[in-house]
Amino acid sequence: MNNGTAKQVVVVTGASGGVGRATAHAFAKRGASVGLLARGAEGLDAAAAEVESFGGSGFAVPTDVADSDQVEAAAKAVEERFGPIDVWVNDAMATIFAPFAEITAEEFTRATQVTYLGTVYGTMAALKRMVPRNHGAVVQVGSALAYRAIPLQSAYCGGKFAIRGFTDSVRTELLHDKSRVWISMVQLPALNTPQFDWCRSKLPNHPQPVPPIYQPEVPAEAVYWAAHHRRREITVGGSAVKAIVGNKLAPRFADWYLARTGYASQQIADMPIDPDRPNNLFDPVPALAATHGMFDDQAKPRSYQLWATTHRGLIVGAVGAGVLAAGLTRRKR
Repeated sequence: MNNGTAKQVVVVTGASGGVGRATAHAFAKRGASVGLLARGAEGLDAAAAEVESFGGSGFAVPTDVADSDQVEAAAKAVEERFGPIDVWVNDAMATIFAPFAEITAEEFTRATQVTYLGTVYGTMAALKRMVPRNHGAVVQVGSALAYRAIPLQSAYCGGKFAIRGFTDSVRTELLHDKSRVWISMVQLPALNTPQFDWCRSKLPNHPQPVPPIYQPEVPAEAVYWAAHHRRREITVGGSAVKAIVGNKLAPRFADWYLARTGYASQQIADMPIDPDRPNNLFDPVPALAATHGMFDDQAKPRSYQLWATTHRGLIVGAVGAGVLAAGLTRRKR
């Protein structure tokens, strides 16, 4: 694994918007060559230009990650352009906000294919190249919803749960084979991304993330960190930790609480939406491709919890030094 100073070759799926686009920026700022995968060519071209402006090399490869042949072709194209892939980030997702009873089989299938099978196909393409070289890292962009499902997002939650199980299984196989290839997962909080502007929704009001909301640059830095440290999983944001731990301690209470609050908290009151608005479930929406969504005024630019998570050694050392100093003081007394 390159240490972050050498020029890396990175693939990011879902790179035309949100966390994927912010992740491409994070690697570009360290001089990486970044293959950008998503369906929308216009959004990818804009993201590639941003990568170049940040000091990296960008290569837009229009790809539907729900098609394994397209993913494999994209991986081949990136390696022909930049060389062997060091890091593969699976971020592409699609969702639909609606009660499960109102979702069609076609809609549920599509959301699952993009969110879950897109991650599977990306991992396949990455490991096909990394395992023979005994080198590389795969980072799955997950969610607190991979542990604690919420109403109105059954397809998305199901996909994230599946990714977590799939990733754990593959990790144990790599460990069994004593491979130096590493696979990790980054669990995200609510984020200010275009997801809520271009998702398919059957709700009466505009969908929103459940506060507190973070800017996508926060998890992007976590993804970069995960690609360079052998941590099996990273959780971003105190709210994500609270959701995951709370569900382990009191899942029935979480069910009750979300049944009471989960509908209202995921919609902007008094902001009706057109049920026929453009959405990206089956086709890209180029006009909405961006890093940030519509919640800039609410979104947090940093997470102190993430800093603590990625600086555990420093914190343990500081605590140890404090305990030692206290012990010496007591002995002198």
